Amino acid sequence: MKISLKKRINRAVGKAIHDWDMILENERILVGVSGGKDSQMLLNVLFSLKKRAPVNFDILPVHIDAGFKGSFAKDLKLYVENAYDTLKIEYKDYGLLAHSDENRENPCFLCSRLRRKRLFEIAKEQGCKRIALGHNKDDIIETLFINICYAGRIATMKPRQSFFNGALDIIRPLSYVEKKDIILFGQLFDLPEFKNNCPSANKTKRGEIRGLLETLYKHNKHIKGNIFRSMSNIAVDYLLDTKNDRYSKST
Repeated sequence: MKISLKKRINRAVGKAIHDWDMILENERILVGVSGGKDSQMLLNVLFSLKKRAPVNFDILPVHIDAGFKGSFAKDLKLYVENAYDTLKIEYKDYGLLAHSDENRENPCFLCSRLRRKRLFEIAKEQGCKRIALGHNKDDIIETLFINICYAGRIATMKPRQSFFNGALDIIRPLSYVEKKDIILFGQLFDLPEFKNNCPSANKTKRGEIRGLLETLYKHNKHIKGNIFRSMSNIAVDYLLDTKNDRYSKST
């Protein structure tokens, strides 16, 4: 079971890296480590790949502590340093600010934006041209539906996205890996549990969309794959052209 799962995951990660040119020779990659199973598995896969890949690259794990009570940052640092390498931790108040009365936005949106901005800054400071995040196949599908349902646009996260005119890339090596395989990986390889201490952890729009999608998946095992493939198989001629759509302003 362990061997077959690891092979399946390595195959999916390798294909994503190849398809999207995620890792180049002599790069330093900042890896965002949240403490969740996704980012833990991402570290495991990247450090394993580093030992056997035909290209040389360095890894800088970074954790942004959002400032909530019950921080697990020290335990996470101990685990990462024992298992892989040093972990850079920054303690911020982003989570507290996002949940304060001063914030009129969605708390998850603001906290995520602030953490992402700081990761960009650290990457520049540390000479990293790429930031690896632990988003998986399910996350990409869910983001598509979140944007459709709550933002009124068709958009999602790409496996590789460039920012600042190509000066920095975000890469998602787990883009072809399903969440269920990550959960199983965590169980079989005894990845530690770091409890999410955010008060909004179980009250997100992503959770609502995930429940909706899970209902669809139960009825047809091909739906998830079809949704994922549809994002690179777009029939533009059969989408509304807002310049000519007389209903666009009223809706």
